[in-house]
Amino acid sequence: MPSRELTARFTADLAALWSGEGRLGVAVSGGPDSLALLLLAHVALPGRVVAATVDHGLRAESAAEAAMVAAVCAGLGVPHAVLDVQVAAGNLQSEARSARYGALAEWMAREELAALATAHHADDQAETLLLRLNRASGVAGLAGVRARGVVPGTRLPLLRPLLGWRRADLAGVVDAAGLSAVDDPSNASDRFDRARLRKALRTADWLDVAAIGQSAAHLADADAALEWAAAREWAEQVVKEPMGLTYRPQAPRAVALRVLARIVTELDGEAPRGSAVARLFETLLARQPASIGGLVARAMPDGWSFTRAPKRRS
Repeated sequence: MPSRELTARFTADLAALWSGEGRLGVAVSGGPDSLALLLLAHVALPGRVVAATVDHGLRAESAAEAAMVAAVCAGLGVPHAVLDVQVAAGNLQSEARSARYGALAEWMAREELAALATAHHADDQAETLLLRLNRASGVAGLAGVRARGVVPGTRLPLLRPLLGWRRADLAGVVDAAGLSAVDDPSNASDRFDRARLRKALRTADWLDVAAIGQSAAHLADADAALEWAAAREWAEQVVKEPMGLTYRPQAPRAVALRVLARIVTELDGEAPRGSAVARLFETLLARQPASIGGLVARAMPDGWSFTRAPKRRS
């Protein structure tokens, strides 16, 4: 079991995010990070932890891994459920995430759980930030996950109490408990950008992973500020017209881009790519007509107008 020192640290981190009332759900995949979360939560909240493993069915080993987690939970006396999901076609990571949180939300409702904890940690934050910097992502893409959010599709708290912990610390918790974690081969495969970056970070001792993770948190604050400004710009400068919307931009470019993305989403029904929104902004700024998705945009004397493109006759 985790030491008193580590348990006290975890308890303090969890208390900073959650009142502690009710039972805590823990998502456990069987990897070292989530197993460490399970062990820490079990000691910090004896008798109040419930665990679930989501089986996406994407790997032949997944059922055995879920069974391993069930066995660990049985040994701890922690109730455990295996949630089988089907992943829809499309973007595999996005669809898997959607299926995972949908299943977890239903499970939380059945179990009447007060909050859900996941095992995101400092190394995850740093890796994501560096990967997205390498892809020229904007502030929204660079923003790290927050320590407290909501479970998608619900109002239930989503807690990440390990964001200040390093991967090696969590592996140590699992080793000290005498457990063997799941070894996902994709974590070491050079086919994946994250795996290659992870290997590079191990040898870059001049990089401060915790500080990079903190920078991701600062960027999340900046993202929230831009969202607030965009909501205000929308309320003050976007007007509904009989044929669509008119936007009279007053805010800086970063805010205006978010307003444009919301206009396209609301009128066209689909969220546009950031690069397409940026091109739209530059075209309208040059007072040229533009199209995006199923919309037509024009620079008018009193602002930028957005209407649905006329349907073509067959």
